[in-house]
Amino acid sequence: MAQQDAVIRLLLVEDHLEDAEHLISMLRNGGMAIRPQRPESAQELEALLAGASVDMVLAQGDATQIPFALVAQRVEATGKDIPVLAVSNSLDETTVMAQIAAGARDVALRSRPEHVQFVVRNEFNALQSRRGLRHLEAALRETERRCDALISSSRDPIAYVHQGMHIRANQAYLDMFGFEEFEDIEGLSVLDLLAPAHADNFKQLLKRIDKGEAPPRELAIRARKPDGGAEFDASMEFTPATYEGEPCLQIVFRQQTVDAKMARELDELRQRDPLTDLFNRQHFMGELEAAVAVAADGKGHQALLLVEPDNYENRLGEVGLAQADVLLRQLADKLRSALAGDIAAARFSDHSFAVLARSHDHTQTQALAERIRAIFEQQILELGKQSISLTVSIGGVQIGEKIASIPQILARASAGLQSAQGVGGNRIEIFDPAARDRAEEDRIQAWVQRIQEALREDQFVLNFQPMISLTGDPNENYEVLLRMKAPNGEIVAPDQFMPIAEEHGLLIDLDRWVIGRTITLLAERRKAGKDTTLFVKVAPSSLVEGDLHNYIGAQLKAHSVSGAHLVLQLPESKIYTHLRPLQAFQKIVASFGCRLCLEQFGTSLNSFQMLQHFEPAILKIDRSYITDLAKNPENQKKVREIVAQARKLDKQTIAEFVSDASSMTVLFSIGVDLVQGNFLAPPSASMNYEFG
Repeated sequence: MAQQDAVIRLLLVEDHLEDAEHLISMLRNGGMAIRPQRPESAQELEALLAGASVDMVLAQGDATQIPFALVAQRVEATGKDIPVLAVSNSLDETTVMAQIAAGARDVALRSRPEHVQFVVRNEFNALQSRRGLRHLEAALRETERRCDALISSSRDPIAYVHQGMHIRANQAYLDMFGFEEFEDIEGLSVLDLLAPAHADNFKQLLKRIDKGEAPPRELAIRARKPDGGAEFDASMEFTPATYEGEPCLQIVFRQQTVDAKMARELDELRQRDPLTDLFNRQHFMGELEAAVAVAADGKGHQALLLVEPDNYENRLGEVGLAQADVLLRQLADKLRSALAGDIAAARFSDHSFAVLARSHDHTQTQALAERIRAIFEQQILELGKQSISLTVSIGGVQIGEKIASIPQILARASAGLQSAQGVGGNRIEIFDPAARDRAEEDRIQAWVQRIQEALREDQFVLNFQPMISLTGDPNENYEVLLRMKAPNGEIVAPDQFMPIAEEHGLLIDLDRWVIGRTITLLAERRKAGKDTTLFVKVAPSSLVEGDLHNYIGAQLKAHSVSGAHLVLQLPESKIYTHLRPLQAFQKIVASFGCRLCLEQFGTSLNSFQMLQHFEPAILKIDRSYITDLAKNPENQKKVREIVAQARKLDKQTIAEFVSDASSMTVLFSIGVDLVQGNFLAPPSASMNYEFG
C-alpha cells in the first residue's frame, strides 16, 4: 500500500449517497486518506460545522437538498478557515464563475478523477500552509518577545541598525559608549562611533549590504566614544535581522582586550568536534540555517549531503570497539580530503557526517558526492595491524527557494540516505527540485531492480507483532509484517519499497511470497504444539489478477495446515472498487476455513452498510481513531459505536497503533477484542510473546 498523507476530514454535501461514495473512492484511489461525513439537512450541516473538526467541504454545485450557496454561507458564518470546493458536471465559464461567486475556492470536474484529486490535494496543501503560517507567526511573536528580553539583559553590547542609524540598543551598548538612555543614541549614525580612519570602510560596507550582499561575520575596527572621546579597538559581529517587521542589521560590538586572541581560540574550539576536528552538530546547524535563509530569498546555490558508512556496526565488530575512535578519525580524514572551496563538514551523529556545499548547483553537488563516494570505495583504512575497506552511502538535497526549511531539508536528505542504503549502499541519491523527474526515475528503477532481486534471492524477512486479547482469550495472534534485507545486512522498512512495488505490479509476487512463508511457519508452529493464528495483509489486485485463492488452497494442503489459522487482511478503502472479485474470493477461501479481516474500518461514510455485500469476520478499526484516543471524546464515541455494532453482528474488533496506557484503559472499557501497538510489543523477528 502507498504511504498515506495526513488525514483529510472532509464534509461531503451531495444529494445522493452513491455520488458521495464515488467521490471518496476517487480521492482514496489518488492516495489520499479521507475521513468523510455527509449531512442530510441544513440543520445537520450546521451541527457538524459547529461540533466536528472539518478540514474541507466538497459540495455538489447544483445540489437541491442543501443548495451550494447555503453551504458556503453556513461555512463562512463559522469564522473558521474551512475551504469550500464545488463539484460540477461541467466547467463552462458560466458555471465556474457562478460557483466561485457563491463562495467556492475552486471547482472540480466530477467526471475526471484526476482533476478532483488535484483540486482537493491542492486546496488541502494550501490549507496546511496557512495553518503552518499562522502557527509560525504566533511562534515568531513569542520568540521576538523572548529575544527582546534576552537582549535587554545581555552583557554583550547589542544594537539594531537600519541604513546605518540606531533603532534599538541594549544597556550594555549604551554603557560602552557612555550614553544614559536610548533616546540619547536613537537616530545616531554608527559612523559617529567609529574612528575617522575606519568610517569610510564601514560606509562602503553598508552600501554593499543595501545592494543585497551578505554582511561579513566579523569586522575588526577602531571605535570611539562620541564628541571626540577616547578610541579603542573593537570588533563588530553582524547578523541580518528584523525589528518591528522592518529589515535591519544586528551588531554585537565587542571591545577588544589582551585576551581577545584567547577568546577567538576558545570560540573555535567550541565549534569543533574534539574527536574528528570537523565542525560539531550545533555549529553546523547554525551554518545550515544561514544557508537556508539565503536560499529562502532565492539567492545562491547550496546543497546538503549526509554521509554514512555502509554496514558500520558489522565493520566495527570486525576491528573491535577499542578501534572505534581511530576508525571515526580516519573516516573524517578521508571525508576532509574530498572537500575543497566553500564547504563545511561536520560530525552529524555518532558515525554519520554532514556536508554543506555553498555555490554548488546540482551538477557540482553530484560531482562532489561522487568524489566522496569514490575516495571511500578506492582507499583502504589502516587500523593498527588491520586493514579494511569501507564504502559510504550519500543522501543529499539541493537547497532552493521551494525547499527552504530545516526540517524539510533534513528529511529529504535523510530519506535519500536511507534509500541509498536500502538499495545496497555505495550509492548516491540527491533530491533536486529542478531535476526531480530525472532523479525520481533513476531512483524508482533502482528500487524495482532491487525488489526483483530480493524476490529471486529470498532476501525478504518477516516480522511479527502480537495482538493481545482484552477478553481473556489465551490464543496466540500475530500480524505478519514484511521487511526487506539489504545487501549490507540492514533491514529496510516497507514504506521504502511497497509503494514502488504497487506501482510496478510486484505486489502479486510479494503477496505470494508472504503467504507461502506464513503457511510454512504455521505448519512449524503446529508441530511445536503452538496454537497460533497469523494475520497477513493482501492487496486486492492480487485477488483480481494473481489467482491467489488457488495458491492459498494448494499451500494449505501441501503443509497440512487448517485455514482457520490464517486471516487475510484487506483495506476497506479498496473494497468498493474490487467488490465482485472479493465476493468470489471470500467464498473460495471460506471453504478452506480462512477468515477475512477488514482493515481501516470506519473510514467510509457508512462502513456497516458495506457489510451487507461483504462479510469479514474481523474488523480492524482505522488507526486515525486510536491516535490520542484518551484525549479525544469524538474518537471514543466513534470507536464505541463501531464495537457495539460489531458485537451485534458477531464480529471481532481490533484496535491497532495503541501507543499509551490511557488508550488501553479506554479500549478495555469499550470492549475491543484485540489490541496491537508498539506500546504493548513492537514487531519482532520471532514469535516469542508470552500470551499466558
